[in-house]
Amino acid sequence: MKYLAAFLVALTFTACTENSRARIWGGKSTVEIPADRKFVNATWKDVDLWVLTRKRTELDTIRDEYTFQEKSRYGMLEGVVIFKEL
Repeated sequence: MKYLAAFLVALTFTACTENSRARIWGGKSTVEIPADRKFVNATWKDVDLWVLTRKRTELDTIRDEYTFQEKSRYGMLEGVVIFKEL
């Protein structure tokens, strides 16, 4: 029985995407924004992460890094998504 429980937990974590693990189980995920795009905003729709970007202009020379972090009521299982502009 103990092995079955361990198998089910392992299966759950391997079946989830990096985004859903960060959202549901409080993990850490990194999203790389292509070099020709500039990060604007992000939001969750269930376990799907929607990322808003815009076309990078000549004035956008600085490559930024943004942290999208959950602040849960009890401080447990808080997910983090880091957006890195390449």
